[in-house]
Amino acid sequence: MSRKTVSPYGSWASPITADLIVAGGLSLSEIRVDGENVYWLEGRPAEAGRSVVVRRSVDGEESDQNPAGFNARTGVHEYGGGAYAVRSGTIYFSNWEDQRIYRVANNAPPQALTGLPEIPRGDRYADLTINGDGHWLCCIRERHHPTQEPTNDLVAISASTPGVLQVLASGHDFYSSPRLSPDGSKICWLSWDHPNMPWDGCVLWVAEFDGDGWLSNEIRIAGSQTESIAQPEWSPDGDLFFVSDASGWWNLTAWDGHSIRTFLEEEVDHAEAAWQFGYSAYGFLSDGSLALRADPAHSATLRRFETDGRELPGLGSGHSTIRYVTTVDECVLYVGASPTSLPEIISVHSVTGARSVLKKSNGPELNPDDISNPRAITFPTTDNAEAHAFYYPPRNPRVKASEKEKPPLLVITHGGPTGAAGSELSLRVQFWTSRGFAVVDVNYRGSTGHGRSYRDALKGMWGVYDTADCIAAADYLNELGLVDGDRLVIRGSSAGGYTAINALTFYDRFAAGATYYGIADLQALVNDTHKFESRYLDSLIGPYPEAAQLYHDRSAIHFTERLSCPMIIFQGLEDAIVPPAQAELMSTALREKGIPFSYLPFKGEQHGFRQAKNIKRSLEAELYFYGRVMGFEPADQIEPIEIENADCLRG
Repeated sequence: MSRKTVSPYGSWASPITADLIVAGGLSLSEIRVDGENVYWLEGRPAEAGRSVVVRRSVDGEESDQNPAGFNARTGVHEYGGGAYAVRSGTIYFSNWEDQRIYRVANNAPPQALTGLPEIPRGDRYADLTINGDGHWLCCIRERHHPTQEPTNDLVAISASTPGVLQVLASGHDFYSSPRLSPDGSKICWLSWDHPNMPWDGCVLWVAEFDGDGWLSNEIRIAGSQTESIAQPEWSPDGDLFFVSDASGWWNLTAWDGHSIRTFLEEEVDHAEAAWQFGYSAYGFLSDGSLALRADPAHSATLRRFETDGRELPGLGSGHSTIRYVTTVDECVLYVGASPTSLPEIISVHSVTGARSVLKKSNGPELNPDDISNPRAITFPTTDNAEAHAFYYPPRNPRVKASEKEKPPLLVITHGGPTGAAGSELSLRVQFWTSRGFAVVDVNYRGSTGHGRSYRDALKGMWGVYDTADCIAAADYLNELGLVDGDRLVIRGSSAGGYTAINALTFYDRFAAGATYYGIADLQALVNDTHKFESRYLDSLIGPYPEAAQLYHDRSAIHFTERLSCPMIIFQGLEDAIVPPAQAELMSTALREKGIPFSYLPFKGEQHGFRQAKNIKRSLEAELYFYGRVMGFEPADQIEPIEIENADCLRG
C-alpha cells in the first residue's frame, strides 16, 4: 500500500471533479412501457438541461423520441413532472419552450395538439395519461392570465384531432393524478384548495368516463383538509388503491367501489411530498399482486403483496432509494440508487428474480475506497425533540490530514422545506468528502419520511426549527469530536437557502455559508412567487398580513446587523419560484455592511441549475470561496471569482 500524502483538510486532491459530476449528471425519471418498448425521461446537462424521451426497444437499442429543439418538460406548478405519455408507439409530450402538447411518431416532425395560448407559455399541461382506446389524453391544465392567478383544471384532449379540448373538472385551486380504470370506464383524480399543499390535505374523486370524453356520477372517495392522499392507482380487477396518511403515516389503502379498507398500516411512509407530478411507489403485476418500494431500512428493495394484504417474498436488494415504480406483465421497473451507486433503471422479474440494468446515469465508476458511506444519526434538538441526518466522514485513500487537525464540516439543508435528504450516492456530497470535508445532510423537523407529526412539526415554526436542527446537528458532531467547531459551513438551495441564510444571520456558529436561490425576505416572497406556493407560508409561518410581524422577524434581510460571516450567493435569473430580487437584496445588505461575499447570477437558469457549465462553475466557485475564507488552497485549478470586501478575509 502506498503511503498517504499529508495535506490539510479541504486541500485534498480528488478524482471526483466538477467535470466528473457534470458528466454523471444525467437524470432518469418517468418510466413508461408500451408493448415491448420501455421509455423514460433523460435530463441532459450537456444539452443545456434538455429533457428527452428515450425509447429502448426489445433488442436494447435506444433512440431519442423528441428531436433536437424540443424539450419534454412542463411548467405546471413550476416544478413540473408527468411531462409525457405513450400509446402504440406515439408519444405525447409537453414542450418546454411554448408549453403546448405535441404528438410525435415514426420519427416524423412533432405535431401540436393544443393551440397557441393568449399569452406566451400561458397554457401548460402535466400528468399526461391516455384512456384505453387511445382517443383521449387526460391531464392537468394550468392556464395563466394577465391580471389574476392561474386557473387549474382537469381536461381531456383529443389524441388525434388538434385543438379539441374538454374540461372535465374545474372549480378547485389544484388538480393532479388523473388515472383511468383498466376498462376505461372510470377516472379518478385529486384536488385541493388554498391554503393547503397536497401533503397537508386533498380529496380523491371518482367519476364515470365515457367514450366521448365526458364525466358523470362524480363521487368523493376519501381525503379532507387534514388527510393527505397520494398516488391513486387502479388494480387489474378495478379496485382503486391510494396512499393515505389518516393513520399518521402515508400507508396503502384500497376502495372496492363500496367501502375503504386499510391495505397496509405501519409506521412507514409509502409516499413522498408531491412537489412534482408523476411520482409512483407501487404498481400491479399481471398475476394481480402488488409491488411496493421498500423503505430504506427494509431488507428487500421491493416488497410484494397479494391484493388481500398477505405479504409475499420480496424482490432484489441493494437500493436505498427507489422511485418511478412501474409494472408490465411479470416485471417491475424502477429508478434505483444506493449509497454506492448512481441512479439506474432496473427491471426485475417477479417470478424468476432475474434482474437487469436497462440504463445507467452515465456517471463514473468510482473506486469504492473513494466513497464516504453515510451513517444515519438521530440527535437532540430544541424543545426536547430529536432530529435526523446522514453523516459522511471525510474519505480519500490517497491523502490524510495531520493528526492535530479536525475536518471542517459542511452542513447541508434540503429544500422544500417539505422534502427529505436521502442516503443514495451523491457525487456532490462526495465532491466535498473526498477533499477533506465532513458532511451532514440534515432532515430537520418538517422533513418527510418520518410520519405526519414530524412533517407537521414545522408548521408555524419555519425559520426556527429547521435552523435550530441544523445548528444542533453541527453541535452534536462537534461534541463527539468528529469536526472542527471553528470551521463549520452551511449550504442550502431554495427553502434550504432560507435556512442557511437564517443560520448565518441569527446564530454565531458558522465560518461561512452558501445559498442557492435562497430566500432572504419572506414578505417579498408572498407578493412575488407562483400560485402553487402562494399560500404555502400560511401554514409554515402564518396567514399574511395577520402574521406580518412573524414574517418580518424571520426574514434575515431585516437583521443584517447580526451578519458577521462571509456568504456566497448563486441565483438563476429566470427563477419564477424564488425570483432574483431575493439574491439582490441580500447582496446589497452584505455589500453595505462590508462583509466578504460573492454573487454569481446565471442567465438561462430557473429554479435549480440544469446547464453543465453552470453546475461546474457554481460547485468550483463554492470550494474556492471556502478556501479563501478558511485559509486552505484547493488542489483543483479553479478560475477565481470576485469576492467583494475581500480585504476582510484572512490568508
